[in-house]
Amino acid sequence: MALLDDVTAIAKIAAASLDDAAAQAVKAGGKAAGKAAGIVIDDAAVTPRYVVGFASDRELPIIGKIAWGSLKNKMIILLPGALFLSFFAPWTITPLLMLGGAYLCMEGYEKVMDIVRPHDGHGEDDAADDGDKSSLELEDEKVASAIRTDFILSAEIMAITLSTVATAPLWLQGGVLAVVGIGMTALVYGAVALIVKADDAGAAMARSTNGAVAAFGRGLVLGMPVFLKALSWVGMVAMLWVGGGIMVHGLYELGYPAPEKTIHHLATSVSAAVPAVAGFVTWLVSAAIAAVIGLVIGAIVEPIAHKALVPAFSSLKGLFKAKA
Repeated sequence: MALLDDVTAIAKIAAASLDDAAAQAVKAGGKAAGKAAGIVIDDAAVTPRYVVGFASDRELPIIGKIAWGSLKNKMIILLPGALFLSFFAPWTITPLLMLGGAYLCMEGYEKVMDIVRPHDGHGEDDAADDGDKSSLELEDEKVASAIRTDFILSAEIMAITLSTVATAPLWLQGGVLAVVGIGMTALVYGAVALIVKADDAGAAMARSTNGAVAAFGRGLVLGMPVFLKALSWVGMVAMLWVGGGIMVHGLYELGYPAPEKTIHHLATSVSAAVPAVAGFVTWLVSAAIAAVIGLVIGAIVEPIAHKALVPAFSSLKGLFKAKA
């Protein structure tokens, strides 16, 4: 009876722990989704481009390959790496978050520059190169490129998630990271699949004998390019405000609270003039200032990355290949 009583007590503790893990996962997932809005939106906006030019029956398989690669990135590489850092070097989490924030700022800045300055024609050269490859080679190349991009975005999502449960037990951190990683992958690539196939669904509905259904289908087909364009713009702005916000909050965590406090003071001062929507105005002003900061940081980081870091990495890569 004493043994059964102990087993019952252990079972109750385990059940409470699982409830705690679920609650922490929901809480962390919500916070991570908010902070990673720019990453998630940009991922959903960018990923459909990887299936452009392929046959309709290859779109979902390609998205499936990218999603599987994304899940492996999170579960096999990033999750163990995050737990290792959390246990052995928790002080690195904030700098790594800021590094990812700087990357987001750079990506957002480059997207802005793509709009304000003319392209240099590299796209035509790329198209010519693509024409020399088989469809299978081209598909594998697109999938590999998408998975590489996803790795950076996934790393930022996992780092943001880890920062929300940094004080929790290690096993709980691992559970939360796994739940959020799987959930984010399903969310992003489920949305991408719906976006990519929306025009096919619209075309099928447009052939319906029901007038309302046919009209909705035609509207869906005509509206998808506009929707994707708008999503791309939202993703660009979101990357800037999230990246800038991560950098500002990182400075706060490192002992430099002045920028974050100044932004909050300015935002609350403006929102005081419109108390009916004060919360929204506070967020809007804070996000706008963070986006401007992100744009400035991106302008600083972009030449450093492309003129120093990328050539240095390419040289090291070439050196290792030569030795091999």
